[in-house]
Amino acid sequence: MKRKISLFLMLFFSILAFSQKTVSGKITDEDGVAIPSASVTIEEPGKDAILAYGITNSKGEYKVTFTTAEPNVDLKVKAFNQKPLTRQINNSDQNLNFKLDSEATEIKEVQLKTKMITARGDTISYDLKAFDSKNDRTLADVMRKIPGIEVNTDGTILYQGNAINKFYVNGKDLMEGGYGTINNSLPKDAVQKVEVLENHQPVKILQDKVPSDAAAINIKLKNSVTMTGRGEVGVGLDPLLWNIKLTPMFFGQKSQWVVNYKTNNVGEQVENEGNILAFGSRFEGRRVNASQNDWLNVENANTPNLPVKRYLMNSVHYLSANYLTNIDKKKEWELKANANYTNNSVEREAYSQTDYFATSQFPAFRVTQNTANNFYTNKAKGELIFTKNAKKGFFKNTTSFSQFWNADRAIVERTDAFTARNGYEAIEAPTTSFQNSLSTIVPWKEKMVNVLSFISYQNDKQVLDVSPTSYLNIPGLNPGIYADAVRQNLRLKTFEANHSANIGFSTKGWTFTPEVGLNFKTTNLRSVLTDFQEGRYLGYGVAFDNDLKYTTATPYGSVGVNFKNDSWMLYANFPVNSNNIKAEDPLRNVSKSVNQVTFEPSVFAQYSFASFWKASVNANVNNNFGEVNTAYSGFILTSPNGINAMDAANPIPQNNTKSAGTRLEYRNPLNNIFFNVNYRFSDARRNLISNPTRNAAGYTILSYRELENHSLNNGYSAEVGKYFPKFKTNASISYSNNTSKTDAFLNNDAYTSKNNGQSFGIKFNNTYFSWMSIDYNASITRTMQTNKSAVTQLNSENSRSGFTHNLGAFFYPLENHTIGFSWDQVNTNSEENNYRNAFYDLSYQFTWAKKKIDFELKWMNIANRKVFETYDISSSTISYTRVMLRPSQVMFTVKFNFK
Repeated sequence: MKRKISLFLMLFFSILAFSQKTVSGKITDEDGVAIPSASVTIEEPGKDAILAYGITNSKGEYKVTFTTAEPNVDLKVKAFNQKPLTRQINNSDQNLNFKLDSEATEIKEVQLKTKMITARGDTISYDLKAFDSKNDRTLADVMRKIPGIEVNTDGTILYQGNAINKFYVNGKDLMEGGYGTINNSLPKDAVQKVEVLENHQPVKILQDKVPSDAAAINIKLKNSVTMTGRGEVGVGLDPLLWNIKLTPMFFGQKSQWVVNYKTNNVGEQVENEGNILAFGSRFEGRRVNASQNDWLNVENANTPNLPVKRYLMNSVHYLSANYLTNIDKKKEWELKANANYTNNSVEREAYSQTDYFATSQFPAFRVTQNTANNFYTNKAKGELIFTKNAKKGFFKNTTSFSQFWNADRAIVERTDAFTARNGYEAIEAPTTSFQNSLSTIVPWKEKMVNVLSFISYQNDKQVLDVSPTSYLNIPGLNPGIYADAVRQNLRLKTFEANHSANIGFSTKGWTFTPEVGLNFKTTNLRSVLTDFQEGRYLGYGVAFDNDLKYTTATPYGSVGVNFKNDSWMLYANFPVNSNNIKAEDPLRNVSKSVNQVTFEPSVFAQYSFASFWKASVNANVNNNFGEVNTAYSGFILTSPNGINAMDAANPIPQNNTKSAGTRLEYRNPLNNIFFNVNYRFSDARRNLISNPTRNAAGYTILSYRELENHSLNNGYSAEVGKYFPKFKTNASISYSNNTSKTDAFLNNDAYTSKNNGQSFGIKFNNTYFSWMSIDYNASITRTMQTNKSAVTQLNSENSRSGFTHNLGAFFYPLENHTIGFSWDQVNTNSEENNYRNAFYDLSYQFTWAKKKIDFELKWMNIANRKVFETYDISSSTISYTRVMLRPSQVMFTVKFNFK
């Protein structure tokens, strides 16, 4: 494999180095005065194809790099009020200066046309009007049609397949990464253009010193002061349905704010809009989405591979508010306050039939299960951020508080190899979380001093009840004969602190950043398992008790190396970590520790050439020593379906991962073409391997044994997209192939599990006809699962294929009248099973153009499909699943802009 990677990289860079030429010089008028903003293009003779282009700076200087096998090329220069110039030049490195003759032209009529896509330096601008259709209303509606940009179902924006690192409106970062609310609710009519800021370093003092390969999005509004927003009010019958969305927003020069209230019971998942989707630069400090340590779980009904609106039985209320203001006259200091609250209730029901592969201990058998769930979510979050982001200094302090009051319920009817049984399961899970992140960069003579500090405290309390005790058939767990219920109590208290300081030296495009720091984390785990019998709880003994203190202290020193010029960008980090881990269990008089020094380098290099091409390579080494969830020594009933049983004799987990990747990217705004190819390889080596023990009823005990094992992953992907202006069509195709090979155990039988997944996708949208617009997405997938073992029963080979497509067609028979039709199709196929699931929606919309108000009548799930059927495979099972869906429903909705 190493030989293959080396050969690939040699070939890769040989191609890059082939015939790269650079032409530079200066453009002046006939009086010798420099001409700024003149365009210089390199083209193949006799062909209408631009190889590369450049724009002159304020001094009239230009530089263009190109690649071609032709002996000669055409160089063309154009500038306002100057006569265009064309010269045929040799395909070689050279310096050429040109003088342009002035050309006065009498213009009788002027017609201004905005280009759809323009590029200047690292900024690519998209004119929103060139891509929208009559049915689009919000920013997200249009962004899904822009070449090179993709909007995922969770709201994440991807540029050339990678997540953005910032989302600005008029240059201000109001949402601090939680941009889903604006993306989904900002009216398209308020937007002038969308800008992609490539290689964006958000910290201004670092912009010429520490490069970035990530892109950002800036939404440029038509007005510098904008009061706008979006609202919807919808109702339906049988049962009573509602869908209300109210999102007023204001964007000014000094302050910005967004208030958002959304509630519905029609299957729209609005509660995740405030999730942090863009994380900026590490120099801004550390921000994470606060989440619960959900160790304990009731048994959950499966969720289908469908748009959420098809199956989500919800009743949600989501309220959020975001505020930004400048607090000084220079507008360098910003205060941001963010808050949100979620109240959500979800019902879910599914039937599953699981066939377990045979092992040396048990023959193949089947378990069927009906599961009905109720999930209750209550959570609140508040955040306060002070920021100064200036060329002469940086400061950012983020304080956040989160509180969860979650509860889950399940009723399970299970039939296994022995008998039929019914179980009632409930969990209560409150969590409190506090975080504070501080980062400051202070210039010191020619150097920069950066101090970072992150503190976090989280308290998780979880209580799982299962009744009756006869429902459980887990090896090693023997509930009392007369016990009414089993209760698993668990408490986690986690404190984390990360502190570091570094100093940056810059010279001739290079920046060196030595850093020292300390990462500290301690977790206290307490758990106990009891029976409820005759009004009192009876413990199971020490085997089911845990009292663990797990501490990690890692002082480290590192050197960061960064370089950037017109063609190259490099950033690397070379840390040496002193890992000190200790796990103390006084109940069993057990104390484990690891004291190990590791070297964990990471390198990224990117080369830009011929104006439109970028090539990059990256590699890193990472060591992980596990967490508290693999270090305790007792038993924990993590689910009514199984127990985690750790062994006090096992050492602390040690995982080493080596990974490398390469990427080739092409984006040509002149011809509206975007293209990228990626390859990734990783090898994870671990000292512990999981060894599930499963009985003939399908219940599992998960334990670990000490044995070196590997998990190899390699994958490649490609995507190419183009916008066709003549046909007003944006189209793209994509392909991915991912293979994993993992060492595994089951019932003490060793085997190797290999999984290969392939996916081919196509999408396009068309607005060519004035009476119709179409959006279409389709994907074909195939998965092959292979198990090989010395134990004959574990040898198996299974495959699964799937087809998914989403069609949205809108027809405009009359002015201000729209008829919409959507079709979702999800098919699953195997050698013996074929499942086809189709869903159809129909809508009619009338627009009151003068008031910009839409009245929509929509009929969803016309065929009234009530269940979704699918087939899946894993390393040890084959399963059939049937999930309950939302019934056919009719909604009437009024949609409007606030201004």
